[in-house]
Amino acid sequence: MYKILVVEDDLKIQKALAHLLKAENYDFVQTYDGESAVEHFYRENFDLVILDLNLPKQDGFTVLQEIKSREDVPVIILTARGEEMDKITGFTLGVDDYLTKPFSPAELMLRIKAVLRRYRKGKGEGEILRYGEVVLNLKTREVLKNGKPVELTSKEYALFELFLKNSNRVFTKEEIIDRLWPDSYPEDPNIVSVLVRRLREKIEEDPGHPRIIKTVWGVGYKAIKPEKGE
Repeated sequence: MYKILVVEDDLKIQKALAHLLKAENYDFVQTYDGESAVEHFYRENFDLVILDLNLPKQDGFTVLQEIKSREDVPVIILTARGEEMDKITGFTLGVDDYLTKPFSPAELMLRIKAVLRRYRKGKGEGEILRYGEVVLNLKTREVLKNGKPVELTSKEYALFELFLKNSNRVFTKEEIIDRLWPDSYPEDPNIVSVLVRRLREKIEEDPGHPRIIKTVWGVGYKAIKPEKGE
């Protein structure tokens, strides 16, 4: 099931969007201002963002920049602003589609499906990612090392998935905690270091000299970019 973040301050439009998304069995979160949109995006994983531009507290373009700097998630702009310069700015910042109000509900749903289809195809549901001797199947969530299955806990896999979806990006410990424990702060302040160590022990050929998950001293961790395979 796809999860969609809807950022819209008009209550009537929010209700209409909720009705449309429920009818298509999409999971979704609704926010009404720019600041809360960014907070939700930092805490949760989304497959698509539907974003208005005229928002309280933080305008849509600022939210768009925040989102795109953190993760390459597809974004559809849904706004009353139909000026050419706004469209140019949106596409320059990386939006996947731009729809002006008033809008056709049927057209919006077609565009949502098209963007998600392109996103899924680009990521490759059955895509195989290779980190040397480690192979990860994104569709089956299977991890193999030297051809043998690797058993990961849910948190270990969530951390590995976070890294692989954002290869070469450095995550601080606080950012990792926000992503993996969105609703509660773990009691152990060293939980991220412990989780990284356990994951390395399972996937690295030499955990003492990791080649997949790198430590960026004084900042956090990052994963090298994987190779794509058949």
